[in-house]
Amino acid sequence: MSNKKVFVSGCYDLLHSGHVEFFKQASQYGDLYVGIGSDATYLEYKHRKPMFPQEERLFMVQSIKYVKEAYVNEGRGVIDFIPTLDKVRPDIFIVNAEGGSEEKRQLCAQRGIQYIELQRTPAEGLQARSSSSLKAALGTASESKEEGKGIPTRLDLAGTWIDQPYVSQYHPGWAITISLEPTFEVRDRCGLSTSTRKMIQKIWPIKLPKMDPEMLARLVFCFENNPEREDGHVSGAQDSIGICVPGLCRHYYDGNFWPKRIESTTDEMTLRFLEEHLVMIPMQPRLEGCSVVEGKDITKEKVEALAQAAEACWTAIKGHHLADFAQAYRDSFDAQVAMFPGMIRPVYKGNPTSDNSYIQEAIDHYRAMDGVLAWKMPGAGGGGYLALVVEDAKAFVEQHPEAIPLQIRRS
Repeated sequence: MSNKKVFVSGCYDLLHSGHVEFFKQASQYGDLYVGIGSDATYLEYKHRKPMFPQEERLFMVQSIKYVKEAYVNEGRGVIDFIPTLDKVRPDIFIVNAEGGSEEKRQLCAQRGIQYIELQRTPAEGLQARSSSSLKAALGTASESKEEGKGIPTRLDLAGTWIDQPYVSQYHPGWAITISLEPTFEVRDRCGLSTSTRKMIQKIWPIKLPKMDPEMLARLVFCFENNPEREDGHVSGAQDSIGICVPGLCRHYYDGNFWPKRIESTTDEMTLRFLEEHLVMIPMQPRLEGCSVVEGKDITKEKVEALAQAAEACWTAIKGHHLADFAQAYRDSFDAQVAMFPGMIRPVYKGNPTSDNSYIQEAIDHYRAMDGVLAWKMPGAGGGGYLALVVEDAKAFVEQHPEAIPLQIRRS
């Protein structure tokens, strides 16, 4: 056997035959050293605790005959293995193809380490295994047995209202949404598409079915907007798409209820960028009898401003540019309010003089805080939540216990 040093890294929770076969294949290149993600890194990266603590995972990996030595990584984030890499000083760094990245490739190039990607292949005669498929089979994913609790919700980031034809007829554009794990109480009439969520629960009470997300969104949209709906209102497609399509998604509207194009990403660094800079603040729900469309003023110029802000928002998010994201986020909300002033000053049917200053007061309160960069009302506004862009979501939540951190759905 070659005396070269080979390094691999991963979490190795729910150790299975796929891991062992990967170790076997990697060990054919030399003596195999393994870095194992710590419990803290696992919690930060996966947003849940590992099934087995780091000491137990270390014991199991060290016991595999193909492994020369194993260590718990001391770093943080996606490349938490750098301290271990520098300790081992390997000749070769090996990853599964789906775990490869340009960042890892460049890291190896800087250190003179050969970088190799291996295709995931099962041992002869065995079934292909992955941690995600095992967790799904065992029911350990973040799904609750309580009815409806596992159904995602959505947060609209920019371009809201353009999914209604009476808006996009003036100018086409994108709506941008993220699908959220229901890690908090999803309250009614609060701008998080609870009506669509309840429709979903009538068909799938526990969790969304495993099927193409866009087809699922179209089914939900058609079910919610059935021809026998008595109020005659057609709910925007951004609700069903935002719930059913995981990760970050944008959908392009041009005078129709269903978008012409849908684009989405579950890129981990992009989703973590959003989670690191978004929080929600609970407010009172949208009150019965309040109207956010009274006094609307929709013009081509205002819809064009909305569309441009959404385009800028998407570019900033994909580029992980916080200042640009905050600016576009504010611009999008300002464009919404310019068309629908009732979002922050709703009109109450039968009582048009009722005090409606509570939303603006909340905005003024939080916009003056250190670390707050932008703000908006989710959905149609009128109450519910403030969705803030902040410099550091974790620090903000620690300083403001009322703030809710967000967990974006990965799959």
